Amino acid sequence: MSDVHEGSNFGGGNFSEFISRERDRLRAEREQVFNQQEELKRRLDAINREFAAVDAYETAKTGKAARQAAGSRQQGARRGSRREALLELIRQSDGLSRGEILERMGLKGDKSGEMSVSNALTALTKSNQVFRDGGKYRAAM
Repeated sequence: MSDVHEGSNFGGGNFSEFISRERDRLRAEREQVFNQQEELKRRLDAINREFAAVDAYETAKTGKAARQAAGSRQQGARRGSRREALLELIRQSDGLSRGEILERMGLKGDKSGEMSVSNALTALTKSNQVFRDGGKYRAAM
């Protein structure tokens, strides 16, 4: 009977090497998913811009406001979009304080917006996508 810590061989190395390889593999996989997610967001943004252009054209031609498509998400942002925008803002910087984030997002003084950013920061911290370092939020790699 062998003990996990003694004599076990995890793919040619010891347990800590195995764990390190698994962490590296998972980080790479997570990064790939984030990249796919960003590409899908860019595509969705492009489609939304085209919808807006069609609506503007219809308004210009008819003189009436375009009807809103059933099921469209123009009433409010989709769930999680604040979090995605916040994560992208943090990734593009060398760390931002909450106040700097609120200023850059144009939400300073907007109580509901400030609360939304606070909630998003908490969720991103709990999911290990961002971390606090000296009062600044930084993207985890």
